Amino acid sequence: MNRKWWTLVIVCAATFMLLLDVTIVVVALPDIQQSLSATFSALQWVTDAYALALASLLLTSGSLADRFGRKRVFATGLVVFTLGSLLCGLATGPAMLISARALQGIGGAMLFATSLALLAATYHGRDRGVAFGAWGAVTGASTALGPILGGVLTTSIGWRAIFLVNLPIGLLALLATLSRIEESRAPHARRIDRAGVFTFTLGLLALVYGFIQAGGRRWDDPVVLGSLGLAAALAIAFVLIELRVAEPMFDLSLLRTPTFLGGSIAAFAMNGSLFAMLLYLVLYLQEDQGLSALETGVRLLTLSGFTMVVATVSGRLSGLLPVRWLIGPGLLLVGAGLLLMGGTDAAASWTHLIPGLVISGIGSGLVNPPLASTAVGVVPVHRSGMASGFNNTCRQVGIAVGIAVYGSLFTAGLQSSLGENLAGRTGLPANGQLAAAVHDGRAQSVLATLSDADRAAAGAAIHTAFAAALDTLFMVSGAVAVLGGVAAILLIRNRDFVANESGRGGAHSDRVAEPAA
Repeated sequence: MNRKWWTLVIVCAATFMLLLDVTIVVVALPDIQQSLSATFSALQWVTDAYALALASLLLTSGSLADRFGRKRVFATGLVVFTLGSLLCGLATGPAMLISARALQGIGGAMLFATSLALLAATYHGRDRGVAFGAWGAVTGASTALGPILGGVLTTSIGWRAIFLVNLPIGLLALLATLSRIEESRAPHARRIDRAGVFTFTLGLLALVYGFIQAGGRRWDDPVVLGSLGLAAALAIAFVLIELRVAEPMFDLSLLRTPTFLGGSIAAFAMNGSLFAMLLYLVLYLQEDQGLSALETGVRLLTLSGFTMVVATVSGRLSGLLPVRWLIGPGLLLVGAGLLLMGGTDAAASWTHLIPGLVISGIGSGLVNPPLASTAVGVVPVHRSGMASGFNNTCRQVGIAVGIAVYGSLFTAGLQSSLGENLAGRTGLPANGQLAAAVHDGRAQSVLATLSDADRAAAGAAIHTAFAAALDTLFMVSGAVAVLGGVAAILLIRNRDFVANESGRGGAHSDRVAEPAA
């Protein structure tokens, strides 16, 4: 195999592994909850700790890669990610698992930030379109395969297997990286923007923490208000720092490039809608519909199967069609699918979700392959680390914020519906206690303490409340995807793509530029 194609194989393998861990853990969460006696808030952090670490360190990792070498940072990321996977598999409690997931996220940030930069430095012209298309197809396949692989491993071996399976993949990828990938770095690498790293990382943590706490507290709770206020203050400080520092972690002027801005919005909307909703789809299928992890994964193939097939086609089309007509319509389809899944009620079964899952899967397959080019395709190769880091940051911020916001809406919806359906009944736990029991997977144990009549009434109310709360999430997540699709169509344009260092066309620049939106 040509040495440069080894780079594509290794990068795709590492990307598959790290993105698989975004969704593979979702179907195992109920088993993790029971095994480690974890609360629902802890379950959110099992997912969000990974996404947050990814999001907060992607830009930093991009800067390190440009300065010290992309191969070196990529190899270090493989070591850290594999070690984090081992610790996840050995976790003895929620705190250890969350910490190990954060370590995985740190390694994942190094891998993700350097993946596109390695491809951009290795491939030029039409080869770059092929490489980006293959990478994009892998990103779609990895997130799509997560639920079914997680279901198979959790049911047949146990939830720890979903982490331990990364060990042989990580070790083989590391050996191949050291022997097959050539080193590359920016000719004029930026210094590490320590103030930017601090304000950006702490600001993201405060934002997501505030949203998660809002799910168990009131929105006017001092902890929630303090966290969100701190996040806002740090966001302002970050912008001021980046405007004044000589070598910023992120060049804010990139946001003035419509395609870069549109791609960033699309990345946030994609992960903040469909992928953030996977947690609640799994809870619905397992906790409300009573399905096992494997049965849940099989049913989610309705989504992931179409994503994989369409992503393969989209990866090829991304070198032929303007990417706005893949990303924009794709997000609109994702939104339409989520909205179609709305209308869930207590009498509905999982089959009600099938049409929406199919349409969302098709949309997701259209979006992921070309999305990467909206970042690295609009900047010179030496800035690809920064550009890809920000685009991938938007992806991970989307999923972290989405899960947190939907968790708050889910809790509020449960409490409201339970209050309506159990009004006037005495001898039952308070609505908040019942909602917390549903969140924490303790609904059956709480129901077991009630009389037959109260158990029947509370069980029916919980079933109705679960469906009503989920319906709200479908409406909100569908709107997020639709808005992202509209932004992509309006902002992404061919003329923003630049020529790469070799003098040949960068991604999509060999086509006739279409008029600006």
